[in-house]
Amino acid sequence: MQIKQNISLKPFNTFGIEAFAKHYISIESINELKEALSLENYPDIFILGGGSNMLLTKNMDALVLHINIKGISIISEDDTSVLVQANAGENWHQFVLWCLEKDYGGLENLSLIPGNVGSAPIQNIGAYGRELKDVFVSCQALDKATKRLKTFTKEDCKFEYRNSIFKQEEKGKSVICSVTFRLSKKNHTLHTSYGSISKQLEEMNITQPTIQDVSKAVIQIRQSKLPDPKKIGNSGSFFKNPVILKEHFSKLKENFPEIPGYPVSNTEIKVPAGWLIEKAGFKGKQFGNYGVHKEQALVLVNYGNAKGQDILGLAKLIQKTVQQLFNIAIEAEVNII
Repeated sequence: MQIKQNISLKPFNTFGIEAFAKHYISIESINELKEALSLENYPDIFILGGGSNMLLTKNMDALVLHINIKGISIISEDDTSVLVQANAGENWHQFVLWCLEKDYGGLENLSLIPGNVGSAPIQNIGAYGRELKDVFVSCQALDKATKRLKTFTKEDCKFEYRNSIFKQEEKGKSVICSVTFRLSKKNHTLHTSYGSISKQLEEMNITQPTIQDVSKAVIQIRQSKLPDPKKIGNSGSFFKNPVILKEHFSKLKENFPEIPGYPVSNTEIKVPAGWLIEKAGFKGKQFGNYGVHKEQALVLVNYGNAKGQDILGLAKLIQKTVQQLFNIAIEAEVNII
C-alpha cells in the first residue's frame, strides 16, 4: 500500500474535471482498507469509487482512498437462481456482461450504467423500469470507526428512488466492499415495456428476445441518447425526476397540456426532469467548454477543460429557472464535492 502525493483525479471521474488529491492510496483489499483507515495524521478521508456520480468543484485536501477491490464469485446456486458476489472495485457494466455471458438474468436493463459495483447500492441505480433493489440480496461494508465488516440486507438499505441508507444515516460512516445479487438461471423474466426497449428490439428484428438481446437494445438506446464519458465528460443524469402532488400536476397541465407524468401513488406524479429542462430552453445550450447535452437535457457535459464550479453554476441556473417556470424543485442526483 503506497501513499502518493498531489495526484490528479481527472482520470478517476467521468466528468473529466481536473482536481488534485493531496494524498492518495489505491485500495486493493479489505485489509488495505482497514490499514488505510487506521493511519494517523490523516484526519480527512474521502472514499472514491468509480467516479461516475460526482462533480468535483475543488481540490481534495484529504487522503483519497480509491476503492479498487476486484473479484466476482458465486456464493450458492440451485436449479433456478444463483447468488453472485461482486467486489466494490469491479466496473458495473463489465460485471453485467460477465453475468450475461453465463446467462444469469436480472441485470440486463442496467447495462452500460457507468461506475463501479460498490457505488450501485448507494443511490439504488436504475434504468428502463428496473432498479438495483430488484436483484439485491445484501452488501458488506466496513465500518470506518470500528474497522469491522457489517452486512446490510435489502431491508437494512431502505432503498427508494435513487436513495438508500448510504445517502442518509450511514452516509460517510461505512465503505461498501462487496455486493451480493440473486439472479435467474432460466425462465428469465424480461422487462421490455419501459421506454423504447420493445421498439428497439423490433428495429433489431428480434421477436423472441433473450436477456442478451435486451442488454444489446438497452446499450444501443443509451449510446444514441447519452454521450460516452470517454469522449465527452459527463456524469449521466445530473438531476432526479421530481415527484409532485396530483393537484400541482393538474394546474401545470392547464398551461402545458403536453407535460408528461407518471403516477407513483394515488396522490403523486413523477415528472421527467429532462422535459422540464428542455422546456426551460437549456437542451443543447453550450457555455464555452461546458453545457447541456444536445440529445438528453438531463445530462450536463464538459466539452474540454471546464471547471467543476462552472458546471455547478449551470446546474443552479437550471434549478432556479425550472423553479420559476413550473414551481418545481429539481434535485441533483450527482454528489457535489
